Amino acid sequence: MLMQSTRAVARGPVTRLVASGGRNSHEWTEGKAALLEAFDSAGITAVFMDPEQGGLFAGPKNLALALVAFELAWVDGGAATASLAGCLALAPIHERGTKEQQQHYMRLAAPIQPGEDRKPWRGAFCLTEPIPYVGVDTGMLNGKVRIIEWKDGKEPSLQVEKRARFITNIGFANFVTSAVDSDDDHIKGSCIGILEETDPGTFDRGTATKKMVHQLSSTGDPIFNLQVPASRIVGGYEVKDGVLIPRFSHGEIIEAVFRRTRVTVGVMTAAKLLSAVEPVIRYRRGRFRGAETATPGSVRYELGLQAREDSLHRLVDVWATGEASASLGFAAARAFDELDPLEKKMERLYAEKGVNGAKAKMKLLREAAEQFESLTQLPAGDPRKQALESDLLLRFVALDSLADVLCPAAKLWNTGWGTQMMREAVSLMGGYGTRKIARGSLVTSGWMRSSKRPTKVLRPFNVDSSP
Repeated sequence: MLMQSTRAVARGPVTRLVASGGRNSHEWTEGKAALLEAFDSAGITAVFMDPEQGGLFAGPKNLALALVAFELAWVDGGAATASLAGCLALAPIHERGTKEQQQHYMRLAAPIQPGEDRKPWRGAFCLTEPIPYVGVDTGMLNGKVRIIEWKDGKEPSLQVEKRARFITNIGFANFVTSAVDSDDDHIKGSCIGILEETDPGTFDRGTATKKMVHQLSSTGDPIFNLQVPASRIVGGYEVKDGVLIPRFSHGEIIEAVFRRTRVTVGVMTAAKLLSAVEPVIRYRRGRFRGAETATPGSVRYELGLQAREDSLHRLVDVWATGEASASLGFAAARAFDELDPLEKKMERLYAEKGVNGAKAKMKLLREAAEQFESLTQLPAGDPRKQALESDLLLRFVALDSLADVLCPAAKLWNTGWGTQMMREAVSLMGGYGTRKIARGSLVTSGWMRSSKRPTKVLRPFNVDSSP
């Protein structure tokens, strides 16, 4: 039912907005804002949440999110990005937030239920920073947090400063989850804080980012300088010797978040590739229709350029790449659906064994990995191999290692090689030396005929290489 409703949104409101020129503007418009309401009505917004928070179903949701992204990206990647960015804003709270933070913000972001008189909150994930940090290293933070007031017996009050870049959903976000580093001797390390638009100080959404594609999502370069209570630190904090210590660094949180969200980005690329196949077929089969020599029933009329093996083989490569990347992406999503409940059990196991801190956990997992490797080398039928299925620690190590391979593979191979094959798809929209240049994505952007007819095939350029 979720997939049916998502497909109805993708091929209804999203398609109509694209057809009416919604991608001609970088600004956030009323037409684009209407998509958010369509997402709410279809249940897309609620996919990320549990039933008690206003969601559709309990349990892991990685595969469900990948399927939603696949359906939306089939028509427009920007629409899929706008949908997923809301989940990304909540992901730090969902993965590492306190129970109070999870319940509060999930319920605020949940779609409106019958009888409720409120507007759902929208969020943005604020990690990327201006040059020289942008796109280089998520461990390098220019955003700072310091204590401005800490009365005895009271909660500290924090000052958060952040200049960010390329932040999706910022044009309408009511809150952001922002990564910042300590600028105070009384705060240890980095953290992710929750900033709300009504907090005292500056909540400047910045200017809209000029993009080649994904104009149906809101992207900007915001500036924040806000006062927030220390309870907004994701995951909470401890106080030791007068120093505020966040329970999770920003790196620990984004590691848990990105392991899952990168998979859906790879699935989006697969959808774009597969959605390109039919337009190429329709174009090449009708390439010669209208000419006197291409009469109905003739090979040239019925097949056009697809009567040639080169055309067919190249398109098969595009299709096969799309199918392979979709298979890889969905396999990774299913692996994380299996891993999620094991991670929760592992947190309880750490508490039982008294394992605290990243180093202690790594030592325990390394020892388990060595044990797992030795057990796999035992002959078949050895009773000791039963531990591979019954022991929680060994099962976790095996599945966690598999996810460590599938996640970057789905992200890097799908988007990397997928970009090359999208260029191949673009080059197929032409024939006999005719070149057409894609402005943005193949399926949803306009085409512009080259003013010249080159004598040899040129590599296409100016093609969307983003997920």
